[in-house]
Amino acid sequence: MKAAVFHKPGDIRYDTMPDPRIEQATDVILKVTSTAICGSDLHILSGAVPQPEPMIMGHEFMGIVEEVGKEVKNLKKGDRVVVPFPIACGHCFFCTHGASPACENSNYKHYGPDGDLMDQKGAALFGYTDLYGGYAGGQAEYVRVPYADISPRIIPENMSDEQVLFLTDIFPTGWSAIDWAQLKGGEIVAIFGSGPVGLMAQKAAWANGAGRVIAIDPLNYRLEKAKAVNKVYTLNPHEVDVVEAIRAMTNGRGADVCVDAVGFEPERSFFDKVKATVNFEKGSIKVLEMCFKAVRRNGTVSIMGVYGSPYDNFPLHRLFDKGITLKMGQAPVLNYIDHLIELVKTEQVILDDIITHRLPLSQVSHGYKIFDEKEEDCVKVVLKPGE
Repeated sequence: MKAAVFHKPGDIRYDTMPDPRIEQATDVILKVTSTAICGSDLHILSGAVPQPEPMIMGHEFMGIVEEVGKEVKNLKKGDRVVVPFPIACGHCFFCTHGASPACENSNYKHYGPDGDLMDQKGAALFGYTDLYGGYAGGQAEYVRVPYADISPRIIPENMSDEQVLFLTDIFPTGWSAIDWAQLKGGEIVAIFGSGPVGLMAQKAAWANGAGRVIAIDPLNYRLEKAKAVNKVYTLNPHEVDVVEAIRAMTNGRGADVCVDAVGFEPERSFFDKVKATVNFEKGSIKVLEMCFKAVRRNGTVSIMGVYGSPYDNFPLHRLFDKGITLKMGQAPVLNYIDHLIELVKTEQVILDDIITHRLPLSQVSHGYKIFDEKEEDCVKVVLKPGE
């Protein structure tokens, strides 16, 4: 089969790879019909999240069941499914307590309680390095899906791939950020980053009763997309002091909720890069620090951007003095996906309006390039295997 294969930092190619096969009786093999490039894939591309061996990329995918393991009960050949990105066994302590991203069984080689930088991770993720289970991803013509009775959801035939593809990751991730803040209605929500997850968090904020949604991003084309699809107020940190602007909108208090949808690889100055090198840090927490300043006292900061190392000078004093609630982590997709399918099915939320590029899988290298380098006003790339 053909697949998008990571070889080394900066090098993702369209290669021929062995077809996946049933390895456990609870597996299915999926013929992938649509897949997408995620912002967190770029951390592998840059080398910030290490992967020593070639690996098939991709954790946002859906398709048609091609082959079924003998113990699979809920799926049959021909079913069209969308697949959440964390791999969950469904029966361990964490899976049975609504915390499937902490599954104890799917990442058996590197699972552990510590959450270390180079070991002791949580649940396995599709196509996301050996540290997260070493499972081949879905940027391919076919993919093996383990524990197939647990996560995949059958999609109605009258719904297109593009309507539901982002139920795999970015919409549940954006939804998590807002759900964790437990909006009561009328809140001011500031979302840092208007990439795919930021755009989905904006949609989730409106759906959960926000009174005003503010999008922050240094790229005007992404802010224009946010305004067009989500009708948000926008701020560009190159043009205004974002923290002061948010305070000015809120009688000096700050936003009720701030969401970090950027993570540890934001736009950085030369000084930021030197500081990170000296401190043996990966990337920067500059966006997170802005969230802590921009949120009101006793407000909530939700962190959906990825962070991969310890950081010196973490502003614990500010969190303590302001009484900030922090929520973060991989999205518990299984907690939300059935509800979110209904929202999409009834057109209460539209997901496919963020797509800017549709490419055959054979052009995956180009797709990664324009997404990573912010070319062609790229916001979200959908890839089609077999085209």
